[in-house]
Amino acid sequence: MTLVDSNETRKKLSAIYNEIAKELFGFGTTLLRVTIENQMITFQAKHRRSPRSQALEGEAPALKLEVDFRMSLLYKKRLRERLEEEMGLPLEAVLRDYDAPTQWAITNVILAESELNT
Repeated sequence: MTLVDSNETRKKLSAIYNEIAKELFGFGTTLLRVTIENQMITFQAKHRRSPRSQALEGEAPALKLEVDFRMSLLYKKRLRERLEEEMGLPLEAVLRDYDAPTQWAITNVILAESELNT
């Protein structure tokens, strides 16, 4: 499948990203921007702060960091599965960085080499 950088493609990618956020956290993002360049899809997302996360931050900061890390791993796994299954995209890697204090997440999806000729 060829990934075309169009409004329709970016809307589909945004919908998948937000659906995963709703599944894992109970609500979607407050801001989401998707860019496609060469073999890279980038999601720039501002997430909502969970009340549970705020409670853990004050009472057990180390546990909150562990939970944030595990949730990020789960997010990457689900995103990979959905992009491969629903959009037929062969992925090389899913890289995600999340900044808990600001609630920003940057997710880069690198398409497999077979997608380079798009």
